[in-house]
Order: sequence, then C-alpha cells, then structure tokens
Amino acid sequence: MNANQIRCENDIKIEQNLLNDILIKRVKEHVDRLTEKGPVGIRRRLLSSSVRLSRSMSPAVHKMADHCIEKLGVDIPLELYVYASPQFNAACFKPEEGRLFVMFSSSLLEAFDDNELMFVIGHEFGHHVYRHHEMPVGYILNGQQRPSANLALQIFAWTRYAEISADRAGAYCSNDLEAVARALFKLASGLTSNKIVSFNLTDFLRQLDEMQTADAIPGQGAPMEDWFSTHPFSPLRVKALQLFHQSRLMQEEGMGKEELELHVQGMLGMMEPDYLEGQTDVAKTMRLLFIAAAVAVANAREGISDQEKTVLKEFMGESFSVEALNADKLIETLPRRIRLVKERASISQRMQVVRDLTVVARAEGEITDNELLVLFGVADGLSIPRSLVMHILDGDAELD
Repeated sequence: MNANQIRCENDIKIEQNLLNDILIKRVKEHVDRLTEKGPVGIRRRLLSSSVRLSRSMSPAVHKMADHCIEKLGVDIPLELYVYASPQFNAACFKPEEGRLFVMFSSSLLEAFDDNELMFVIGHEFGHHVYRHHEMPVGYILNGQQRPSANLALQIFAWTRYAEISADRAGAYCSNDLEAVARALFKLASGLTSNKIVSFNLTDFLRQLDEMQTADAIPGQGAPMEDWFSTHPFSPLRVKALQLFHQSRLMQEEGMGKEELELHVQGMLGMMEPDYLEGQTDVAKTMRLLFIAAAVAVANAREGISDQEKTVLKEFMGESFSVEALNADKLIETLPRRIRLVKERASISQRMQVVRDLTVVARAEGEITDNELLVLFGVADGLSIPRSLVMHILDGDAELD
C-alpha cells in the first residue's frame, strides 16, 4: 500500500477540473513566475518567528516524522519548527530551496500524545505528497480578478476532499483510530485534560448522526459556521476515517475503495448546494429563495450588473433567463420566500442557502454595507447566526 492508493477520489477528480479552469491556469502561471525569481521567504520567516527543532532537541518528534516519511514515500529534506501559541495548529508549506517545512504550535506538541501527533504529522505530509499546495488557493480567492461564484464553491468543495485525503495519510501513519479520533476531538474542542471530560468515540460520532438525521445544532465543540467551512466538520472527519479503517485499504476483509468513496461522498454531500438542481418541493422552495435573495444582494449595490447576471446564470443554468427577471417584484417576494424556507427546510439546508448567497456576494469583490444588510436580513429570517456570513466573508480556503 502506498500514499497514492489511499488518496480520496473526489480530491483527484475536482482538482483535475479546477486545473483546467482558465483563471486558475493564469494564476498558477503567475505564481510560478514569482517562484522562478527566487525564494518567497518562507524559511526566513520561520527562522525569525519560531524555533527550529533539531534532532538533538526533539528526537521523539523526528522519529515520528521518519516513520511517516517511510510510510508515505516523502523524498525531500525536512525542517520542523515550533512557535508559541495557545491554539492547536500545524501547517505544511510548499517546498522552498529543496526543503519541506512543517510547523507546530507549542500547545499542540505539549497536549498531543505520540499516536495523536503521528496523525498530525502524517496529515501535513499528506498535503505535500498529494501536491495540494500546487493549487494557489489564496491567490485565486483573494486576487485582483475574483473567481466566479461557481468556481469559488468548487474550490471550497475541493479543499474539503483534500483534507479527507490528508486525514487518510495521517491515519495510515498512525494506524490507531482511537488516537486519530482523540486528536480531532482535541482540535475541535480545545480540551487537553481527561480530568474534566473523558473522550468517547461513540458519543463523538453520535453528534454526526444527529446532524445527519435531525439537523441538530452542533455541539459546543463545533460552531454552526464550521458546517460549511473549508474543512469538514470534525465528527464527519472521524466517521470518514472510521470507514477508511474498515476498508480494504487498511484491512483485508474490509469494504472496497469504490464503496468507501460513495460513503464519504454521501456524507460530504450535506455540505454541497444540491438544491439548485433538486426536484423536491423543499429544493424548489430553497431555489426560489436563492434567486430572489441573490437579486436583492446584487441590486443593493447599484443595480444588477452584467457580471452579476453572469454569476446568477452560472448557478441556475443556461436556460435561466436573467433578462426576464423583474428585480423589484422579486425583492417584494423575499419575506414570503424566507418564511416558506424556514417552515419547510432543515437548519442545514437553510445554512446552505445563506452560505451560497454569501459566496456569490464575495465573488463580486468587496462587500458594501447595503449588501451585508441584505445577507444579514436573510440569515436573521432563517434563524441562522450572522457569524456564518462573516465566517465565509473573512475566511479563506488555505489548507493546513
């Protein structure tokens, strides 16, 4: 078994589609030209802001890294760094000057046991092995030429599947599902001691079951906005890894990879905007709200521009006639459409609409106060916290 055999299929599939996009090709060419001119200074920043962990300083961490290097086939000189922070975090950077850099927060190194840390190290190496950093996500989302709303959603979806691939790499290195689950629990909750809370894998996964079956509000360890972030919600990641451990990728008698990928795709599907094409009554109600609200957001600036018409067409399909829309009449229907969606749709479905509207608004560039008021109004009407809007507006899709 090698690293490429365990990579998530949707990670590969969506990445290939993205790399064929004209805007992404153009941004990648620009980034490659910058890199050719010389190092971007990652190593210098790490040396000036953190402590390099030599083998003599931290033989245990290097031993874990050596294990992951062998398991995943990493073939590049490695430098490990630690920086002072109370937040649990780790990151792997795109190689520079023939070296790979992995950075840990001090709190993570102190709070995670060996197998938990092995998962984290393997996860970061996974991003390198799968060349995830070749996709210049930050440049694409925050550059002068913003991606279309549809492209932005594809990028967000890809990052979630890329995290699933990296999780598999980490789990492959650790080979300890309980430790992997504890690591993700710690990352989600911020808890480090078992004196107050005793981790229970079954209870942690029950949170996902409740989310899927009853759309219950997430627990204290996971704010609502995390449901639609660039990283899959933590219990979902644990469930995906539980399925991975039960597959033939990890044991002879397990399920096949095709079945595994279908299960994972089904779980992550709750984070995708399938209502735009669905034919159920709820999907149609959500779609009608999305159209009216998107028009209201677009109109809040200076009327609906040609670019905003293009965005709407991308979402609704070629048969959708933007020119036939009566903006004033649609905006008048907004309160009624919000009420119907609130009555008929689950909380996660309502969050999908708010998330997609915010992505559309963000794709247009800087958000005006009037546009923000419209987004807040829709969120308030659907009983969705405004923090979801701000999370999408302020966040990025960088991998870690």
